[in-house]
Amino acid sequence: MTDYIPQAQLARLRRVLAPNKVVVLYGPRRVGKTTLVQRFVHEDDPQALVVSGEDISAREFLASQSVTALRAMVGKHRTLIVDEAQHVPQIGLNLKLLADHVEGLRIVATGSSSFEAQQIGEPLTGRKVTLLLLPLAQLELEPREAAHETRAQLDARMIYGSYPEVVLASGTEDREVYLKELAGAYLFKDILALEGIRHPDKLLRLLQLLAFQIGRDSSVSELGNQLSMGKNTVQRYLDLLEKAFVIFSRMGFSRNQRKEVVKSRRYYFYDNGIRNAVINNFNPLALRDDVGALWENYIQVERLKYNLYTGRRAEGYFWRTYDQQEVDLVEEHGGALHGFEIKWSPKANARAPRAWAKGYPHSTFDVVSPANYLEYIVGPS
Repeated sequence: MTDYIPQAQLARLRRVLAPNKVVVLYGPRRVGKTTLVQRFVHEDDPQALVVSGEDISAREFLASQSVTALRAMVGKHRTLIVDEAQHVPQIGLNLKLLADHVEGLRIVATGSSSFEAQQIGEPLTGRKVTLLLLPLAQLELEPREAAHETRAQLDARMIYGSYPEVVLASGTEDREVYLKELAGAYLFKDILALEGIRHPDKLLRLLQLLAFQIGRDSSVSELGNQLSMGKNTVQRYLDLLEKAFVIFSRMGFSRNQRKEVVKSRRYYFYDNGIRNAVINNFNPLALRDDVGALWENYIQVERLKYNLYTGRRAEGYFWRTYDQQEVDLVEEHGGALHGFEIKWSPKANARAPRAWAKGYPHSTFDVVSPANYLEYIVGPS
């Protein structure tokens, strides 16, 4: 297992995996779910039984709904790992039978979307823990880099993102080819397989529109007009893109103040490299006019990963008033509000908007720039 980058969720898997419980590990394709479970087996449980839902013979046992057949498959193993579990019919029910009837068995199942995680875990209420795995976080890369190396890599992370194979690739051409292929897999394999998509070309166009709206409110009606699609269809496509971990959204924050915008959403990509592949733009930052959008997307998703992997329960929003005062990211954590303005320019104004300071006098406010960003995505040094 050369070039292994330690994954934050591996430590969590070790903590939560317990007898007669199921851990559902889900997230986008190629973020390292299989690598994570292989590492767990290698370091913690070499006797674990590892099977793939894509294997026909394993699938026959796993779909049997027969306690006898399931017990025969597991044998004397005390840990069962089912990779790509979504390919097994009624997998959630069969995992429930294993958890209920094979004393002391620990189970891990992996899937590639939130839809699949729901499918796997729906019958397992009270018996499962779900772990989300995303493209590599700077939090995970930090231990293997000196500070000057991290800062030197910032431009590349904003352009090519943080998928494991991208991080480990040696050249820009390899990264671009990989990301274009991966973006195609997202659109024409994962998402199209979730539900029947009648207009795959418009799905791509929708993503392109969202790519140019980073940091701005997105209107479903306006998107529909641009795509010549109904509002309900656009909303369905947006939901599918979120379930497949291509994008995530932020809602507007408000404490019922009439001047605050609450009905809009802002969309971000889980990986900058996928965003740039969708619009086919891997130009250096010096040649781009969207550096601010790239920077905001990068910080938004890295902060999301930081909160997720450190167990910091913080709900994320944006805040805006109708007279255009705004805060890029608002987190509600521990009963307190924290506002963040995400600015690429080191000369950015560090003062909170007047309406924010007046409406939420006990909140904090910080500007996140290249000069200080690491403390917000890897923790204080």
